[in-house]
Amino acid sequence: MNRLVQTPVLFYLLLMLLLAGPLGCRNQKKVESLRVNPLVKVPESDLPEFTDAFFLQDLGRSIDQSLVYFKRVPATRTYAYGRDVYTAAHMILSLETFKNFLETKPSTKNLNRFIRERYTVYKSVGGSKKDVLFTGYFEPTYPGSRTPGPEFPWPVYPMPDDLFQVDLSEFSDAYKGHKRLMARVDPKSRRVRPYYTRKQINRQSDFQQKAPPVVWLANRIDRFFLEIQGSGRVALPHGEIVRLHYAGVNGRKYSAVGRYLIDQNEVPKEKMSMQTIRKWLTAHPERMDEVLFTNESFVFFKEGEGGPFGCINVAVTPVRSIATDTKLFPKGGLAFIQTALPVAVGQPKEAWPRASLFVLNQDTGGAINGPGRVDLFCGAGDWADYTAGHMVARGQLYFLVLTRQN
Repeated sequence: MNRLVQTPVLFYLLLMLLLAGPLGCRNQKKVESLRVNPLVKVPESDLPEFTDAFFLQDLGRSIDQSLVYFKRVPATRTYAYGRDVYTAAHMILSLETFKNFLETKPSTKNLNRFIRERYTVYKSVGGSKKDVLFTGYFEPTYPGSRTPGPEFPWPVYPMPDDLFQVDLSEFSDAYKGHKRLMARVDPKSRRVRPYYTRKQINRQSDFQQKAPPVVWLANRIDRFFLEIQGSGRVALPHGEIVRLHYAGVNGRKYSAVGRYLIDQNEVPKEKMSMQTIRKWLTAHPERMDEVLFTNESFVFFKEGEGGPFGCINVAVTPVRSIATDTKLFPKGGLAFIQTALPVAVGQPKEAWPRASLFVLNQDTGGAINGPGRVDLFCGAGDWADYTAGHMVARGQLYFLVLTRQN
């Protein structure tokens, strides 16, 4: 959500003075580091076996969502696959060709022949171990109310009135590629400041005046996990379901609470999961501030219909949509992943079988950075909750695009 404010010229001068110099240099180095090719072309001899653990179910529906995105951007917009570049028009042709072939209900043999004959395949260079770490996210449902009370004391905030975005590229081409800054103006000094941290937001007694709550939740831990998932459903007392969608963020650094608990020797690494975090926080309410405030990032929400929606503003599809670092990988692109997934709720992580499936790159996340990270959208319900809460699996990520004809 963009926030535009009417501001005097003096404010912009102060802004440029504040953001010039060292900050610009640090960010420039970060932008340059992204020029390393995250995708490499795979020779035919090294192509994986293309099989789908869910028998291609709902893949066509997810492809349609990416087509919605590509058809509303300029046809000449380009998408990088390593050293190669394809236009939005070509991306549409690539997805439509693949979807049309799916409608023939191909055998695994014919699917692999089709891909080898018609598509160019790229592989993520991965992280330090040359592979990709897969985690999961889902759409939770929590009890809540439209009004506060003893049962529902925890507010879910919309974008606050005093938060605005600063797009440095509008000031100078030297800032192209920089992330937008989330900022506020200090009323006393009239200087631009980073927006408030999680701790500062929680400790402002008048914050509700800047951001009248959308709904109220029964549990502080529920609110925190709603932020982690980025969207969710709230079950109101009389049976109504409210859909909450991501509206924005305070721009502060994201830090994983699970990592903090591991580093503090509170939870063994091999036992870490969302369920374990919830259990630990419930058992240690006196340390809730200490642990949750280690993550300075804070997410704001808005009420809406449908969804949940990914970063390209289309609905994500269970086990067919992934979140990646969209600075590195093509938004909306067709991908193929090799990871591990549980057969049933409660299956121990070490017993999860290997699974491969086709997905679409339709989302991103604050913790999803670099070529070695992927977050799989697991949907809603018990299986999704269990899978997203426990998923920590290594594997591979590929992208497919229709080969250009000379």
